[in-house]
Amino acid sequence: QVQLVESGGTMVQPGGSLRLSCAASGFDLTYYNIAWFRQVPGKEREGVSCSSSDGSESYLDPLKGRFTISRDNAANTVYLQMNNLKSVDIGHYYCAAVAGSSGCRLDRYEYDYWGQGTRVSVSP
Repeated sequence: QVQLVESGGTMVQPGGSLRLSCAASGFDLTYYNIAWFRQVPGKEREGVSCSSSDGSESYLDPLKGRFTISRDNAANTVYLQMNNLKSVDIGHYYCAAVAGSSGCRLDRYEYDYWGQGTRVSVSP
């Protein structure tokens, strides 16, 4: 039924770019807040970016200007464009969704639906 599937993670060189995709099924993302989180082994899952159903966006402050969240409503898909990647950007990236609201927050406990993650590595 409700499902989120991430894709696009791979190994890239420092300074490179990636676009991650999160395809939703079983519900319409236009009525949901959507967020990206990342996690390195041994650390808590960290909010990267979110997009609310009313069009607001938020970013983890160090990533502002390098990462961009976007939606393709027709494809029921959300993207995370990542530019100028650094070694600190490595980890498993997850998308998550919750019923829409005015604005969104990078709090993992607010999200109800999660994908299984896609791995991002940054290495020369």
